[in-house]
Amino acid sequence: MVQAIRFARTGGPEVLEWQGVEVGKPGPGQVRLRHNAVGLNYIDTYQRSGLYPMPMPSGLGSEAAGIIEEVGPGVAGLKPGDRVAYAGGPLGAYSEARVMPADRLVPVPGGITDQQAAAMMLKGMTAWYLVRRTHPIKRGETILIHAAAGGVGLIVCQWAKHLGATVIGTVGDEEKAALAKRNGCDHPILYKQEDFVARVNELTQGRKLPVVYDSVGKDTFYKSLDCLAPLGLMVSFGQSSGAIGPVDIGILSAKGSLFLTRPTLNTYTASREDLLTAARELFEVVQSGVVKIAVNQTYPLREAARAHHDLEGRKTTGSTVFTV
Repeated sequence: MVQAIRFARTGGPEVLEWQGVEVGKPGPGQVRLRHNAVGLNYIDTYQRSGLYPMPMPSGLGSEAAGIIEEVGPGVAGLKPGDRVAYAGGPLGAYSEARVMPADRLVPVPGGITDQQAAAMMLKGMTAWYLVRRTHPIKRGETILIHAAAGGVGLIVCQWAKHLGATVIGTVGDEEKAALAKRNGCDHPILYKQEDFVARVNELTQGRKLPVVYDSVGKDTFYKSLDCLAPLGLMVSFGQSSGAIGPVDIGILSAKGSLFLTRPTLNTYTASREDLLTAARELFEVVQSGVVKIAVNQTYPLREAARAHHDLEGRKTTGSTVFTV
């Protein structure tokens, strides 16, 4: 028996419980792995709160790194002792050990720690599809990333800057502005003090932007549309401030024949080939030093409730990792 975080009802962080669970032997196409580090992501709070409904009771967490203990029948290319990481697949990363589908695991190269791997898989591959697939950033473009001092935001800032973009980012306070600036954000905007639409217009001399990456949702969605140039793309990939609700798509034509997408990492890495491509390109930019993964907070896994409270209270920056 191992320990894991489970919850039997949705609600605040207090619903998370530290429980003993059984982990069986791996079946065909599966491996059993022991976690060394587990990633915390905003989607975990959506699932815990009930914003994203799921059957109860449930485990939680979709990102971790660890060591393979045993492989099941039919598994090729992986063996006991291998270091691996994952993002996606069945929920349950908030656990000391678990069984996982082998085709959702990627080998972790040397030079990348387990904490880095657990911190970068979901957020880093999200940044990958945003800047390389959803809207491939071109040199000379100016972009806007909301929550620029968050886990995805810091990676997008660095990667977009490397690709030759001018990066505008919204942040909540001066400390986060400084952090974002150190990570490639050319123009941090303190959204509580400034109108970010007016600031974008000023910075672009009225030309506006080809793309906005928005994980905030309700509080920023409509103003984000006002930042886009005609034929611009609104990338709504999260809703940390709450659900956007129904949208009259006529607003897209009124504001300049805009495009709107609501992408997910699961779609962009659904095939094994795409998963390995995402992981490889992410590991390459990290190993080369282009992107630095900042693990700014660590918590023991048993204190997941405290970590959720801090994340939702905007008390964290960059990536947060549970130690196991």
